[in-house]
Amino acid sequence: MKTELREAAVVAVAVALGGALLGVLWWWLAPHVPLVGDVVEKNWVVYLKDTEGEQAIGVDGTFALLGLAFGAVNALVVFLLRRRGGVPLVVGLALGGLLGSLLAWRIGVWLGPADDVIAHAREVGRGVTFDAPLKLGAKGALLAWPLAALVLHLGLMALFGPRDPEPEFPSGPYPQPPAAHDR
Repeated sequence: MKTELREAAVVAVAVALGGALLGVLWWWLAPHVPLVGDVVEKNWVVYLKDTEGEQAIGVDGTFALLGLAFGAVNALVVFLLRRRGGVPLVVGLALGGLLGSLLAWRIGVWLGPADDVIAHAREVGRGVTFDAPLKLGAKGALLAWPLAALVLHLGLMALFGPRDPEPEFPSGPYPQPPAAHDR
């Protein structure tokens, strides 16, 4: 059991560290949400440049799709390296995926544009388009990575994992009664 727990811990840490790569990819691939600053009655206000734009949903969708891809790759690698499976290994895979998603989210937000949109609007000037901060509106997208890893790993184990030996049945259509001296 100690060996399985150690392997699960290694898998969890390795998978979670992949969150740094996911965060950078999310920051790089996510669509930019354009904002415009204006002054109304001596106060700065910020508006969406395109009120019907779908960039904000694209940011969430990009994170979810990248999470699904990372989960699939992690499940495949873990399956190929450890075909035996086991509950601790699967828990490590799921926990690592969740921690990796959280790390990716924070890294993407950190790399993205500044959080203070009013200050950014003042800096670029009135009527100039600038990018909104990178944020994850659908927090459920954080679960895409661990769920994809779990489902794919389960499917791979069901299709290609080791099988339990078949039980041996007595020959003939009916079981034989015990011998007279066994009674």
